[in-house]
Amino acid sequence: MWSAGCGRAAGPVLLGLLLALLVPVSGASKTGAGPVTCGSVLKLFNTQHRVRLHSHDIKYGSGSGQQSVTGVEASDDANSYWRIRGGSEGGCPRGSPVRCGQAVRLTHVLTGKNLHTHHFPSPLSNNQEVSAFGEGGEGDDLDLWTVRCSGQHWEREAAVRFQHLGTSVFLSVTGEQYGNPIRGQYEVHGMPSANTHNTWKAMEGIFIKPSVDPSAGHDEL
Repeated sequence: MWSAGCGRAAGPVLLGLLLALLVPVSGASKTGAGPVTCGSVLKLFNTQHRVRLHSHDIKYGSGSGQQSVTGVEASDDANSYWRIRGGSEGGCPRGSPVRCGQAVRLTHVLTGKNLHTHHFPSPLSNNQEVSAFGEGGEGDDLDLWTVRCSGQHWEREAAVRFQHLGTSVFLSVTGEQYGNPIRGQYEVHGMPSANTHNTWKAMEGIFIKPSVDPSAGHDEL
């Protein structure tokens, strides 16, 4: 049985405050060119199954029992916003472009939990369960994901992969859909190999303007 947590009335207010504090990109209607930067709030779009990474205050009825992570087709759902954060204190300064190969945390804006995976089977496909974990953006080492992309930085127009630092799986969707109480939402899970099911693009969001010239320097982790 799935379980729902108590409602978080402050969620929409928190989202509004966060978005108000961020510096928007140009007024273009599309996502536009440029790097994804630390501190930005965005939605992630799976290019194969055309769903956005999503979470909500509903827990898995099996496996870890942690907050569930799914994919949704809707583009206007506030529960699909994630904030890009560093893997350690000061590891991702606000406005710095995210480097290819950099470890980041993806924090769900409305619940404050981090994208997480561990050795539990996912409910539908029996791949590795992906959940949202922690409180107020603080979780553990299994919240770290390496951005796999070509070039020096994660570009907003480019497809990228997220490989889990602790277990090496890739954040994926393969098309399985849930029934009630989240009917029609897609299972999100971890897969051991890179393939067409685990490519993602930055979509709607508010992007911090780069604090440094992305073309300057060639530092790598």
